[in-house]
Amino acid sequence: MQIHNLSETNSVLNHFLGQIRNVNVHNDSMRFRRNIERIGEIMSYELSKQLHYRDVEVQTPLGVKKTTEISDQLVVCSILRAGLPLHMGFLNYFDNAENGFISAYRHHPNNDDYFDIVVEYQAIADYNDKYLLIVDPMLATGQSIVAVFNKLIEKGSPKEVHIAVVIAAPEGIALLESKLPDNCHLWIASLDENLDEHSYIVPGLGDAGDLAYGTKL
Repeated sequence: MQIHNLSETNSVLNHFLGQIRNVNVHNDSMRFRRNIERIGEIMSYELSKQLHYRDVEVQTPLGVKKTTEISDQLVVCSILRAGLPLHMGFLNYFDNAENGFISAYRHHPNNDDYFDIVVEYQAIADYNDKYLLIVDPMLATGQSIVAVFNKLIEKGSPKEVHIAVVIAAPEGIALLESKLPDNCHLWIASLDENLDEHSYIVPGLGDAGDLAYGTKL
């Protein structure tokens, strides 16, 4: 698996990452969503450098200009519900992309720290022979992304798979490296230290879905 860690170079990306982590601004859900969306836009720009382009000519009021445009077909698939703001950031740049949505959540059958991943609802465009972008803010254990990847691969064969996460833990990266094909790309906005005893990212930011949309039952 090819890993792209965008926080290794200082940019405005780190500014937005600092804000989404800050407990002093966590009560502003609109600001949190907007910053996740901005991070998605920056990640889209960086990912766009890996795509293929074709030559085109554009008619201007004063002449013709030769330029390029994306030739790859893209499908952006977010993991509900936390992935929605990140999804919008990608759509802001890849406005011709098709879309997909899939739910995955931790199920605690014994009401303790043990959990498995349940993948249920999915609605996604045809991604055969297209670039499939799976987006989710948090890569903790990696089990959710592996489960989603396996579910999607059952029904289609994308040309290439790119996974975009905002914050990742080393344990999650290790699982993806062991379970996903070598030609997958993993895009990370920030790499954190580790997981705690409850499998949450440290220092992380908390529950991205709750911060974006409020606490759930």
